[in-house]
Amino acid sequence: MRRLVFVLVFLVCVMLGGCDRKDAGGASSETKELLLYCGAGISPPVDEVVNAFFTEYGVKVVTDYAGGEVLLSKIKLSGRGDLYMPGDRYYVGQAEKAGLILSRRSVSYWIPTILVQKGNPKNISRLQDLLKPGVRVGLGDPKACAIGRTTWQILAKSGITRQDLEDNLLYQSLTVNELGMQIQARSLDAVIVWDAMALYYSQYGDQAPIPAEDNIVSTVDVGVLKFTKNQEWAEKFAAFLASPKGREIFAKHNYTTKKPK
Repeated sequence: MRRLVFVLVFLVCVMLGGCDRKDAGGASSETKELLLYCGAGISPPVDEVVNAFFTEYGVKVVTDYAGGEVLLSKIKLSGRGDLYMPGDRYYVGQAEKAGLILSRRSVSYWIPTILVQKGNPKNISRLQDLLKPGVRVGLGDPKACAIGRTTWQILAKSGITRQDLEDNLLYQSLTVNELGMQIQARSLDAVIVWDAMALYYSQYGDQAPIPAEDNIVSTVDVGVLKFTKNQEWAEKFAAFLASPKGREIFAKHNYTTKKPK
């Protein structure tokens, strides 16, 4: 009887062991979890990629969404996490200089654009129109998020200073998402956001594209952090983001996956 019980217990253990999800190399992915620090503006496609990755590999990716600069400070202070994907590769470069990055790869591209109220009642068609009297402007905070840093570079390229915008700049955001919400709430007349983000608010606003010669395209990179305790899975998720399947998801959300000329 005891021998029969032993055999039954053994068979149950074998069956339970065989139920674990495995990667291509046969390693169990049970209890694996990754922490991804991610730019808030990338959340729609990243959420879908995270779900697709879990479905395929059974590995959970926990996301911490915020502005790129805010996330970089958090990474340095906490000394933990697996991946870092801000809204511009500049921040991954800064993390790399600080010795925090094991590897990196490009995933998508962002093109800044002016988002105005539906129907464009203030007739804003170029950057200089943001200086018109009475135009309520919102921009990203360059000390907090990628869109803010890139925006001020674009303005400087066109000879527009902070002093020039002093009277009209009524709002500075910590994330690009907040700028779209200001257009939705009709609190501002114009903001500068990523092109993909502008499309999420197309019901409430219209785009006034910035000419290519005046614009600065941002590249979105993902970096594997040196703190990771699951480097194999972190590298696999980074590769998944940049894979045809990952890029297809980004493209579905109107993100540019081929480098603009």
